[in-house]
Amino acid sequence: MELGLVTLLRAAWIAVTLPIVIAPIPSSKLSSFHQLVSKFAKRGKTMQPCSCKFTVPHRFFSHVYMVAVVWTTILLLTTWLYAYTMAPLTSESFHILHLASHLTGGSHILSFHKSHLTALEHRYSIWRIVLLLLLMEAQVLRRLFETFNVSNYSPSARMHIFGYLTGLFYYIAAPLSLCCTLAPKVFNFTLSLVAEFIVKGKNQMPAIEIDWCGSVNPLMKLGWSQWIGSAIFLWGWIHQCRCHASLGSVQAHAEQVDDYVIPTGDWFEIVSSPHYLAEIVIYAGMVVASGGGDLTVWLLFVFVVANLGFAAAETHKWYLCKFENYPRNRFAIIPFLY
Repeated sequence: MELGLVTLLRAAWIAVTLPIVIAPIPSSKLSSFHQLVSKFAKRGKTMQPCSCKFTVPHRFFSHVYMVAVVWTTILLLTTWLYAYTMAPLTSESFHILHLASHLTGGSHILSFHKSHLTALEHRYSIWRIVLLLLLMEAQVLRRLFETFNVSNYSPSARMHIFGYLTGLFYYIAAPLSLCCTLAPKVFNFTLSLVAEFIVKGKNQMPAIEIDWCGSVNPLMKLGWSQWIGSAIFLWGWIHQCRCHASLGSVQAHAEQVDDYVIPTGDWFEIVSSPHYLAEIVIYAGMVVASGGGDLTVWLLFVFVVANLGFAAAETHKWYLCKFENYPRNRFAIIPFLY
């Protein structure tokens, strides 16, 4: 089941990434394909008012973030409980490893030593997944908050229904991709708890005593790559928050005076879609925090870069057509490159 889920997710990311990568190729034979992909990607200001066939209100994207928060929270809580129960990182674990290393003289690797090393590495990998889901939770919670309190969707703003469905797929598959190697075990663990509860009832269930400090301490024991990845994530997270605040004020202005203005401030001074750039930074932080050894996480990151790069290019073209005085020194999404 584990291999099947991993393979399915990897195939899905490749399948949704390929059209986005192929569409921008400068070829007359692909022009109609580019237009089709571009039509699916348009939303809000980049969608013409006349092209409302198979579209939904842009504000419906709030549904996507509701699903994202519920789904990510379920994955986070069940995985955290599994890690706390099945993979504790206690001081005894380090003592056993140190003792085994001392007994072998630090030179002869005995099976005893290797088994404990493997077990400890496996426990670390489980807690790395908890950290990744925690970062994703912080992201989707903030996006849900911004949808209701920062973004000002115009009543006439629309998005293609394909883009809406893609958003639903993304926020189901992305959190799952961060924990896909562990998800089957967590599912079976949770299922056994539920089955036991049904059979025994509430009164017969053993009391679960959670040491809240002990449930957080393992995260503090993770390696430098997790700390660096979290710092990168936080850097992008803060800048995306600022950029969405700028966009929200621009949208509010457009509603009041019926005219869109050029957004400014923060990374808007160097790129047209800094909120997309910040999202790439956010997921780059997740790749670093994962240790960089999971192909599924890499494929998720490649999709994020391809998808946002394509959307940013369309937004950049819209700005250039909309404003004659648009700053020519701004790039689409990657400073000084693209």
